[in-house]
Amino acid sequence: MEMTYLFIGAGVVLLAAALRCKFWAFSGQKPADYADDLLVLDMKKHLNGEMVCEGVIFGPAGRVTSSFVADFNVSWDGDTAQINEHFVYDNEATQDRVWTITLGAGGRFTATAPDVPGVGRGQHSGSTIQLRYPIKLPDELGGHTLQTIDWIYLTSDGTMINRSQFRKYGIRVAELVATIRTKDR
Repeated sequence: MEMTYLFIGAGVVLLAAALRCKFWAFSGQKPADYADDLLVLDMKKHLNGEMVCEGVIFGPAGRVTSSFVADFNVSWDGDTAQINEHFVYDNEATQDRVWTITLGAGGRFTATAPDVPGVGRGQHSGSTIQLRYPIKLPDELGGHTLQTIDWIYLTSDGTMINRSQFRKYGIRVAELVATIRTKDR
């Protein structure tokens, strides 16, 4: 009988944890949650020109493992953007990435980059952008492919806050928090 209660108790704890992740945690957000925001993030307006991104990366234990500053150069041709990113990390390592973003109907968009196997799928709604994509880490970092969820939130002064989580087998292995702003600020 005691064993039955133990299994029931463990089941309730696991169910509560799963429900928390599904509905109340970072990964439980949906673009529709922000559809009625007073601020509206216009990708062509707010992600355009020369920008600066400054942030930190947290490891699996929740401690900062790295920081970076990145220069972004974003140019639009109709509904397609090219984002050239140049990162400089606190250990002086550099990384370059070129994203191609293609806007679609209903706030949806796709995103591709050389280290993104396949196609990222995104949605902008209200003051936010959500993007889900796999990313392949460089060989010197193990070459693993992680599942990524990016959220970008527009603030009232035009600065954007980026929060990203990276998962392997459903387990969070890293998180990134950064600001993105136009270079002239």
